[in-house]
Amino acid sequence: MLPSSSKVSTSDEARLETLQNIGNGRGKDREEAGILLSEKLKKYQNSNTVVLAIPRGGVPVGYEIAKKLHLPLDIVLSKKIGHPNNLEYAIGAVSMDSITLKEHPDVPQKYIEEEITRLRKLLHNKYDLYMGSRKPIDIEGKNIIIADDGIATGNTLLASIAMLRKRKPAKIIVAVPVLPADALSAFNRNVDELVYLIAAKNFRGVGAFYEEFNQVEDEEVINMLNIPSQIQ
Repeated sequence: MLPSSSKVSTSDEARLETLQNIGNGRGKDREEAGILLSEKLKKYQNSNTVVLAIPRGGVPVGYEIAKKLHLPLDIVLSKKIGHPNNLEYAIGAVSMDSITLKEHPDVPQKYIEEEITRLRKLLHNKYDLYMGSRKPIDIEGKNIIIADDGIATGNTLLASIAMLRKRKPAKIIVAVPVLPADALSAFNRNVDELVYLIAAKNFRGVGAFYEEFNQVEDEEVINMLNIPSQIQ
Protein backbone atom coordinates (compact mmCIF):
# COMPACT_ATOMS: atom_id res chain seq x y z
CA MET A 1 0.00 0.00 0.00
CA LEU A 2 1.20 3.48 -0.85
CA PRO A 3 0.05 6.22 1.55
CA SER A 4 -0.38 9.62 -0.05
CA SER A 5 2.32 12.14 0.57
CA SER A 6 0.07 14.81 2.10
CA LYS A 7 0.63 15.35 5.80
CA VAL A 8 -2.01 14.57 8.40
CA SER A 9 -2.23 16.51 11.66
CA THR A 10 -0.69 15.02 14.78
CA SER A 11 -4.12 14.76 16.39
CA ASP A 12 -5.17 12.28 13.73
CA GLU A 13 -1.97 10.22 13.53
CA ALA A 14 -3.60 7.44 15.52
CA ARG A 15 -6.50 7.31 13.08
CA LEU A 16 -4.16 7.23 10.11
CA GLU A 17 -2.17 4.44 11.71
CA THR A 18 -5.40 2.49 12.06
CA LEU A 19 -6.38 3.13 8.45
CA GLN A 20 -2.96 2.04 7.20
CA ASN A 21 -2.62 -0.92 9.52
CA ILE A 22 -0.17 -3.12 7.66
CA GLY A 23 -1.12 -6.13 9.72
CA ASN A 24 -4.67 -6.41 8.41
CA GLY A 25 -4.78 -3.70 5.74
CA ARG A 26 -7.99 -2.21 7.12
CA GLY A 27 -9.29 1.07 8.43
CA LYS A 28 -12.04 1.49 10.96
CA ASP A 29 -15.08 2.83 9.10
CA ARG A 30 -16.35 5.41 6.63
CA GLU A 31 -16.82 8.10 9.26
CA GLU A 32 -13.21 7.91 10.37
CA ALA A 33 -12.09 7.97 6.74
CA GLY A 34 -14.08 11.17 6.20
CA ILE A 35 -12.46 12.82 9.21
CA LEU A 36 -8.99 11.93 7.94
CA LEU A 37 -9.77 13.22 4.47
CA SER A 38 -11.06 16.48 5.93
CA GLU A 39 -7.60 17.05 7.43
CA LYS A 40 -6.12 16.89 3.95
CA LEU A 41 -8.76 19.28 2.64
CA LYS A 42 -8.46 22.02 5.26
CA LYS A 43 -7.57 24.68 2.70
CA TYR A 44 -11.19 24.48 1.48
CA GLN A 45 -12.72 25.21 4.89
CA ASN A 46 -15.38 27.94 4.78
CA SER A 47 -14.69 28.48 1.07
CA ASN A 48 -16.71 28.62 -2.15
CA THR A 49 -16.82 24.83 -2.20
CA VAL A 50 -19.54 22.18 -2.27
CA VAL A 51 -19.16 18.56 -1.14
CA LEU A 52 -20.86 16.10 -3.49
CA ALA A 53 -21.22 12.65 -1.94
CA ILE A 54 -21.91 9.52 -3.97
CA PRO A 55 -24.75 7.51 -2.39
CA ARG A 56 -24.90 5.43 -0.53
CA GLY A 57 -21.46 4.56 0.78
CA GLY A 58 -19.94 7.93 0.01
CA VAL A 59 -22.44 9.89 2.08
CA PRO A 60 -20.92 9.14 5.54
CA VAL A 61 -17.51 10.13 4.11
CA GLY A 62 -18.85 13.31 2.52
CA TYR A 63 -20.89 14.17 5.59
CA GLU A 64 -17.80 14.18 7.82
CA ILE A 65 -15.86 16.28 5.30
CA ALA A 66 -18.68 18.80 4.99
CA LYS A 67 -19.18 18.96 8.76
CA LYS A 68 -15.49 19.47 9.54
CA LEU A 69 -14.95 22.06 6.80
CA HIS A 70 -18.31 23.87 7.23
CA LEU A 71 -19.34 23.29 3.63
CA PRO A 72 -22.71 22.56 2.01
CA LEU A 73 -23.41 18.92 1.24
CA ASP A 74 -25.21 17.58 -1.81
CA ILE A 75 -25.16 14.30 -3.69
CA VAL A 76 -24.15 13.29 -7.20
CA LEU A 77 -26.13 10.56 -8.90
CA SER A 78 -25.36 8.73 -12.10
CA LYS A 79 -26.05 5.39 -13.73
CA LYS A 80 -24.25 3.57 -16.47
CA ILE A 81 -25.94 2.84 -19.78
CA GLY A 82 -25.36 -0.84 -20.50
CA HIS A 83 -24.93 -2.36 -23.92
CA PRO A 84 -28.20 -4.08 -24.96
CA ASN A 85 -26.34 -7.37 -25.50
CA ASN A 86 -24.37 -7.13 -22.24
CA LEU A 87 -25.78 -4.79 -19.62
CA GLU A 88 -22.60 -4.99 -17.54
CA TYR A 89 -20.62 -3.40 -20.38
CA ALA A 90 -21.03 0.36 -20.14
CA ILE A 91 -21.47 2.35 -23.33
CA GLY A 92 -22.07 5.57 -21.44
CA ALA A 93 -23.54 7.12 -18.33
CA VAL A 94 -26.39 9.43 -17.46
CA SER A 95 -26.97 11.94 -14.68
CA MET A 96 -30.08 13.98 -13.93
CA ASP A 97 -29.01 16.67 -16.39
CA SER A 98 -26.23 15.28 -18.56
CA ILE A 99 -25.01 12.26 -20.50
CA THR A 100 -21.73 10.86 -21.77
CA LEU A 101 -21.64 8.25 -24.52
CA LYS A 102 -19.03 6.16 -26.30
CA GLU A 103 -19.43 5.53 -30.01
CA HIS A 104 -21.25 2.26 -30.64
CA PRO A 105 -22.78 2.22 -34.13
CA ASP A 106 -24.29 -1.20 -33.42
CA VAL A 107 -26.51 0.19 -30.66
CA PRO A 108 -29.87 1.56 -31.89
CA GLN A 109 -30.50 5.23 -31.09
CA LYS A 110 -33.98 4.32 -29.89
CA TYR A 111 -32.50 2.02 -27.23
CA ILE A 112 -30.17 4.79 -26.02
CA GLU A 113 -33.01 7.33 -25.83
CA GLU A 114 -35.25 4.91 -23.93
CA GLU A 115 -32.46 4.04 -21.49
CA ILE A 116 -31.71 7.71 -20.85
CA THR A 117 -35.39 8.37 -20.10
CA ARG A 118 -35.70 5.30 -17.87
CA LEU A 119 -32.49 5.91 -15.95
CA ARG A 120 -33.18 9.63 -15.48
CA LYS A 121 -36.53 8.80 -13.93
CA LEU A 122 -34.80 6.47 -11.47
CA LEU A 123 -32.21 9.14 -10.63
CA HIS A 124 -34.82 11.84 -10.05
CA ASN A 125 -36.82 9.50 -7.82
CA LYS A 126 -33.70 8.67 -5.82
CA TYR A 127 -32.76 12.33 -5.48
CA ASP A 128 -36.26 13.18 -4.25
CA LEU A 129 -36.05 10.33 -1.73
CA TYR A 130 -32.77 11.60 -0.31
CA MET A 131 -33.16 15.37 -0.65
CA GLY A 132 -36.92 15.94 -0.55
CA SER A 133 -38.00 19.17 -2.22
CA ARG A 134 -34.51 20.70 -2.22
CA LYS A 135 -32.99 21.50 -5.58
CA PRO A 136 -29.43 20.50 -6.49
CA ILE A 137 -26.87 23.12 -5.49
CA ASP A 138 -25.62 25.23 -8.38
CA ILE A 139 -21.92 24.38 -8.74
CA GLU A 140 -21.01 26.78 -11.54
CA GLY A 141 -17.89 28.71 -10.52
CA LYS A 142 -17.51 26.72 -7.29
CA ASN A 143 -15.00 24.11 -6.20
CA ILE A 144 -16.54 20.67 -5.81
CA ILE A 145 -15.24 17.85 -3.63
CA ILE A 146 -16.57 14.51 -4.85
CA ALA A 147 -16.53 12.06 -1.94
CA ASP A 148 -16.90 8.29 -2.01
CA ASP A 149 -15.92 5.43 0.29
CA GLY A 150 -13.43 4.11 -2.24
CA ILE A 151 -12.70 3.54 -5.92
CA ALA A 152 -12.67 0.11 -7.55
CA THR A 153 -12.53 0.44 -11.34
CA GLY A 154 -13.42 4.13 -11.26
CA ASN A 155 -15.24 3.99 -14.60
CA THR A 156 -18.58 5.30 -13.33
CA LEU A 157 -16.88 8.02 -11.30
CA LEU A 158 -14.85 9.16 -14.31
CA ALA A 159 -18.08 9.37 -16.31
CA SER A 160 -19.66 11.42 -13.51
CA ILE A 161 -16.67 13.77 -13.54
CA ALA A 162 -17.05 14.29 -17.29
CA MET A 163 -20.72 15.17 -16.81
CA LEU A 164 -20.01 17.47 -13.85
CA ARG A 165 -17.48 19.39 -15.97
CA LYS A 166 -20.39 20.50 -18.16
CA ARG A 167 -21.82 22.36 -15.15
CA LYS A 168 -18.68 24.55 -15.15
CA PRO A 169 -17.29 24.16 -11.62
CA ALA A 170 -14.15 26.14 -10.83
CA LYS A 171 -12.27 23.05 -9.68
CA ILE A 172 -12.97 19.34 -9.28
CA ILE A 173 -11.44 17.52 -6.32
CA VAL A 174 -11.95 13.80 -5.73
CA ALA A 175 -11.58 12.63 -2.11
CA VAL A 176 -11.54 8.91 -1.34
CA PRO A 177 -10.02 6.76 1.41
CA VAL A 178 -8.70 4.04 -0.91
CA LEU A 179 -8.15 3.31 -4.59
CA PRO A 180 -5.99 0.96 -6.64
CA ALA A 181 -2.51 2.30 -7.30
CA ASP A 182 -2.97 1.72 -11.02
CA ALA A 183 -5.97 4.08 -11.05
CA LEU A 184 -3.91 7.09 -9.93
CA SER A 185 -2.83 8.19 -13.39
CA ALA A 186 -6.37 8.16 -14.82
CA PHE A 187 -7.74 10.30 -12.01
CA ASN A 188 -4.78 12.66 -11.95
CA ARG A 189 -5.44 13.31 -15.65
CA ASN A 190 -9.15 13.93 -15.20
CA VAL A 191 -9.46 15.95 -11.98
CA ASP A 192 -7.82 19.08 -10.66
CA GLU A 193 -6.87 17.43 -7.38
CA LEU A 194 -6.96 13.87 -6.07
CA VAL A 195 -6.94 13.40 -2.29
CA TYR A 196 -6.65 9.90 -0.85
CA LEU A 197 -5.36 7.96 2.12
CA ILE A 198 -4.23 4.70 0.54
CA ALA A 199 -3.27 3.76 -3.01
CA ALA A 200 -3.17 -0.02 -2.85
CA LYS A 201 -0.84 -2.06 -5.06
CA ASN A 202 -2.70 -5.24 -4.15
CA PHE A 203 -6.27 -4.00 -4.34
CA ARG A 204 -8.82 -6.51 -3.06
CA GLY A 205 -11.98 -4.44 -3.23
CA VAL A 206 -13.05 -1.35 -1.29
CA GLY A 207 -14.60 -3.28 1.60
CA ALA A 208 -11.36 -5.13 2.29
CA PHE A 209 -9.81 -1.90 3.61
CA TYR A 210 -12.36 -1.37 6.39
CA GLU A 211 -12.90 -3.13 9.69
CA GLU A 212 -16.55 -2.09 9.53
CA PHE A 213 -18.12 -1.93 6.07
CA ASN A 214 -21.81 -2.34 6.72
CA GLN A 215 -24.27 -1.47 4.01
CA VAL A 216 -25.45 2.13 4.29
CA GLU A 217 -29.25 2.21 4.29
CA ASP A 218 -31.42 4.84 2.61
CA GLU A 219 -32.67 6.02 6.01
CA GLU A 220 -29.11 6.73 7.16
CA VAL A 221 -28.43 8.72 4.00
CA ILE A 222 -31.62 10.74 4.45
CA ASN A 223 -30.76 11.51 8.07
CA MET A 224 -27.25 12.73 7.21
CA LEU A 225 -28.48 14.86 4.33
CA ASN A 226 -31.14 16.49 6.47
CA ILE A 227 -28.90 17.96 9.18
CA PRO A 228 -27.82 21.20 7.43
CA SER A 229 -27.34 23.06 10.72
CA GLN A 230 -24.36 20.83 11.52
CA ILE A 231 -22.79 21.29 8.12
CA GLN A 232 -23.31 24.77 6.74
